[in-house]
Amino acid sequence: MARTTPFHSRVSALCTSYLYKDWNGFVAVCNFDAYSEREYYAIRQSAGLLDVSPLRKYEIRGPDGAKLLSRVMTRNIEKYGVGRVTYCALVDPFGKCLDDCTVGRIGKQHWRMTSSEPWVRWLHRYARGLDVTIEDSSDTLCALAIQGPAARKILKPITDFDMDRMRFFRIRPTRVAGCDVEISRTGYTGDLGYEIWIKPEDALTVYDALLEEGRPHQLQPIGLDALDVTRIEAGFVLQGIDYFSAKDCIIEIRKSTPDECGLGFTIDLERDIRFVGQEHVERERDEGSTWALVGLDIDWPALESLYNEYDLPPHLAPEACRLAVPIFSADGRKQVGQATSTTWSPTLKKYIAIGQVFAPYGQMGTALRVEHTVEFERRHLPCTVVEKPFFDPERKRFTPAAAAKKNRAKDAAK
Repeated sequence: MARTTPFHSRVSALCTSYLYKDWNGFVAVCNFDAYSEREYYAIRQSAGLLDVSPLRKYEIRGPDGAKLLSRVMTRNIEKYGVGRVTYCALVDPFGKCLDDCTVGRIGKQHWRMTSSEPWVRWLHRYARGLDVTIEDSSDTLCALAIQGPAARKILKPITDFDMDRMRFFRIRPTRVAGCDVEISRTGYTGDLGYEIWIKPEDALTVYDALLEEGRPHQLQPIGLDALDVTRIEAGFVLQGIDYFSAKDCIIEIRKSTPDECGLGFTIDLERDIRFVGQEHVERERDEGSTWALVGLDIDWPALESLYNEYDLPPHLAPEACRLAVPIFSADGRKQVGQATSTTWSPTLKKYIAIGQVFAPYGQMGTALRVEHTVEFERRHLPCTVVEKPFFDPERKRFTPAAAAKKNRAKDAAK
């Protein structure tokens, strides 16, 4: 039986669609209305509020906490000071991806790891001989994501910390609506955004305060369907869709290395503590990867022409598609990969996709073709390999206090 989060009494009252899905054993809203457009535009034009409590959460404490995390993560966690957050990959002893995670350093000897799947036994396995404690806080800590250009304005009046000072990928303890929380400047939308880590007994107080403060800014509760569109625009991969956890793969070909599933940027090879599977990752760097994860810009005029053949207007679903479809060479004769996440981007006015292709076809500007079905017929559309992220606004990283300090320094130098 699916469980509910501490915010369920609020989100269920607002969910008029009655559309839910299972997320890590919890009831999660797909979209609050019949469709997710209103929620999508809230993220991109005002702000959206999402219950992300089903994330797995672990508190790592002790003198050897950084050693443990550096041992199991592709990032060198030892180099990150208090208040920093980093995005990591978790790999098996053969260098194959298990999950993508975040690690935030909350105190001198306190780190928080979040992940898609449960890894408490994995952490204990590699903690042997280390002075460290591991606590699964998945049920003792809930979380909200507030994402969008108005997120900072909504938080400022009800947060003790000056939000103008919080930099990108930072975390700090503070108070929101009088409740002790941690706020991290992180999220899964590729926009300005924050995640708030809350004790369950304070969940409704914080949720109600955010909705009340956000009303003048058109803050909207959002579900997973709108999130899916924004994360594709941001070029973020989704475990179980764009790559599969190696522990769940019954055949070797379904497994991916970090370089093959778009997580190669998380790899730190220069370090004192080698991570699990590092020798295989280094060998792949020397020999080259089999696959590359790419962004695809699908030709819209060609799509219009295709539908015109059937005397139909172009039609795309209002939500992202997670159904993998084949990618072919430019001449259409050879399958060279698969598009795993596809969506119409309302902001960019483009039809875009994330996909895996054989490495020689992953160069920027490569012309390919992708399968598209119209009236039960499988046809091809031309597409081009492009840079990710598709959408990367300046506001995502912009910090008002840092910009003001920089401007003052320029004025003083004149």
